[in-house]
Amino acid sequence: MKEINDLNLPDDVKYTKDHEWAKVSGDIVTIGINDYAQDQLGEIVFVELPEVGDTFSEGDEFGSVESVKAVSEIYIPISGEIVEINEDLEEAPELVNESCYDGGWLIKVKPEDITQLDVLMDKAAYLDMLKG
Repeated sequence: MKEINDLNLPDDVKYTKDHEWAKVSGDIVTIGINDYAQDQLGEIVFVELPEVGDTFSEGDEFGSVESVKAVSEIYIPISGEIVEINEDLEEAPELVNESCYDGGWLIKVKPEDITQLDVLMDKAAYLDMLKG
């Protein structure tokens, strides 16, 4: 397991208390699990994602990640419609371990209200939470 100071936590994403990340690009929000989450889970062997067109409310469970250790639910940090899923994860779930912010992203969402992201943590606040 990585030390907190060794985690890859980009400055340009927001973080949830449940260890998801969200990044805004235009009017779309990309969501995944962060480096801390993938590190704690260990080797990821399966990712369950929703269908394109599904809609969720902020805080809803939208999928799960299965590792050799456990199955963990994933929660959506913003209400909206799924406009894209990372289909590469069906054949290569290990992308979440290898590159959780790039090749291992999970879903892209067209948000109902982008201001819902305002309550998420920046890198500093997330690190403070991890340190307790």
